[in-house]
Amino acid sequence: MAHPELYILRHGETTWNAENRMQGELDSPLTEKGQGDARRQRDILRSRDLAGFDFFTSPQGRAFQTAAIALYGLAGVIRTDDRLREIGVGDWSGRLRAELPMPKGPNPLIAQYEMAPNGEGFARLKTRVRSFLDDLRGPAVIVTHGITGSMIRGLVIGEKAHRNVSPHGGQGSVFWLKDGEQVVLE
Repeated sequence: MAHPELYILRHGETTWNAENRMQGELDSPLTEKGQGDARRQRDILRSRDLAGFDFFTSPQGRAFQTAAIALYGLAGVIRTDDRLREIGVGDWSGRLRAELPMPKGPNPLIAQYEMAPNGEGFARLKTRVRSFLDDLRGPAVIVTHGITGSMIRGLVIGEKAHRNVSPHGGQGSVFWLKDGEQVVLE
């Protein structure tokens, strides 16, 4: 399926990101660095032609706060969409990663999201993200979260979306997806 042109932003660094905590459905505010991440994203987007784009954000505070900074002066209307919220991590919400089992394998930090007791899991995340993408009617700027943004990018352009991306999912960067390709704007 062909997808419209997309700019995907991960929220800026939060207090819990800095503490290496799992957030999932819970929330913590942006740090000063996180606010700077969002300002950097705004600077990147200012140089792009966003005429005709729709603007969406996760309703979770950290993404909403990032959208308010990153899209200030660029978006007339920013719509929240619950399908853009971060993957649920169930019983591990708010827990330090160091307290949690660390699976073996090529990407243990990502694997923790799948194994979280009472968590959402990747299959359900994929279903809701696909629903969001199916409802898009044109190009869009999307402010979301690390795992959710990664899932969107994977559905739109495939496995190449995950090459050369930091485990922190690009805070302060913008992922530009067009014609089946991804460019990380920094």
